[in-house]
Amino acid sequence: MSHTVIVYHSGYGHTRKQAEAVQKGAAGVANATAELLEISAEGELLAASWEKLEAADAIVFGTPTYMGGPSWQFKRFADASSKPWFGSKWKNKIAAGFTNSASVNGDKSSTLNYLFTLSMQQGMVWIGTGMMPANSKAAQRNDLNWLGAFSGAMAQSPSDASPEEGPLPGDLETARLFGCRIAEAAARWNR
Repeated sequence: MSHTVIVYHSGYGHTRKQAEAVQKGAAGVANATAELLEISAEGELLAASWEKLEAADAIVFGTPTYMGGPSWQFKRFADASSKPWFGSKWKNKIAAGFTNSASVNGDKSSTLNYLFTLSMQQGMVWIGTGMMPANSKAAQRNDLNWLGAFSGAMAQSPSDASPEEGPLPGDLETARLFGCRIAEAAARWNR
């Protein structure tokens, strides 16, 4: 049995919706469970949440991309992760990440690189999407991996869209399949 924990911050609800899709995918894998831990508006987690991260087989980081990087709330969580880092508590766990922004590009790759670096500092094993991009002339906006992300899942939600309107179904299906891949990797890694 593998257990995936998705720890994320969501400023307006769009990244939460993406996190829920990742959880749905991870929990849909045989012999796997998944849970969400939301970072508060103040950038904090409960003490019990830190214990859940320590017990997890896989940790997935999620944050909106604001001004080319993670939200300050996620950054506060990441800075606080120096405590588990000092004791190598997350070493050799599976890691992955996802992000959402209002712009199609929005410099989301910078955020995914930040999440990757965080996981490498923690001694974790990073998992990318493993998906081909939807980059042909026939591609449609709701195709899988339409944003062409490899290092982690990306989603786009227009700045004036409610969480019910964005991310779009293709981005959410990309996130769900990404969650499946993470849970499968955790199961293989922990044999």
